[in-house]
Amino acid sequence: MTRAGRARRAATAAAYGGGGLTALGAVAVGVVAVEARMARRWVGRPFGPAGPDADGVYGAGPGDLLVLGVVGDSSADGLGAERPEQTPGAIVATGLAAVAGRRVRLVNRAVVGADSRDLGVQVDRLLEVVPAPDVVLVMVGANDVTHRVRPPDAVRALGGALARLRGVGAEVVVGTCPDLGVVEPVAQPLRSLARRWARELAAAQTIAVVEAGGRSVSLGDLLGPEFEAAPSELFSADRFHPSPAGYARAAAVLLPAVCASLGLWPEQPSSGRSERVVPVAQAAAAAAHEPGTEVEGASRDGAERGPAGRWARLRRRDPR
Repeated sequence: MTRAGRARRAATAAAYGGGGLTALGAVAVGVVAVEARMARRWVGRPFGPAGPDADGVYGAGPGDLLVLGVVGDSSADGLGAERPEQTPGAIVATGLAAVAGRRVRLVNRAVVGADSRDLGVQVDRLLEVVPAPDVVLVMVGANDVTHRVRPPDAVRALGGALARLRGVGAEVVVGTCPDLGVVEPVAQPLRSLARRWARELAAAQTIAVVEAGGRSVSLGDLLGPEFEAAPSELFSADRFHPSPAGYARAAAVLLPAVCASLGLWPEQPSSGRSERVVPVAQAAAAAAHEPGTEVEGASRDGAERGPAGRWARLRRRDPR
């Protein structure tokens, strides 16, 4: 089965209650479980239960505040950052304020240890504070892999959270599941399996995001090679969560999509592979393997759907 086929199958299973993406024999499951327990002994230990509290107002300028919400897991919360301004939410808020020429209020309701099934509660808490955020950044997926959440369940939960946010008029940008194959505390064979699961989940997430009217940004293969090449610089002390430099790299990729979702970033059509319109399953599979790829819904010849389903636009915004 092709990568696009696997991504489509996960999204279809999420909608109709099918099974997961990957099946393992009993021996393989046992080996993976042991390796996962060994990794968890170290991951997260140097830090407290949450990242720095970065909620507040960023930037300066006239006009009403823009409201940026953040939900997701420890990466969204900034665990591993040393100061509030080093968290991805604060970096994106600062950049958005600079691009918009307006102040930006950041409200972060991400929770360390959360997986996609926790997004509904986080969205509830976010909307209690800001009933109509302008844009919401979602970073989730790693714990779905480590907690062995069935991909259809993870994708279904993500889609439900996005539908709720889109229903109140918020733009949504999702940083898809990162590449877990570069995490040093994770040994083989779990490392190879984690990389495969992460890529498959990222592809399925992308389909759910596009169907919900949001934008996805592939973090896995963009950050994976760099983190693997410079772990002491881009990983924090637990060798799992990003360091301040790692969060800055991720935020640099997410910021253009956040700005573009609000009409604040120039959208200049281009030819060639840097921007193309293809069926959403094909776009999702490509995004999971092409660094820095953004995916959003698109139309072709005036139609949002073609013979192979929803049209989607792939766009490369890699700032390197």
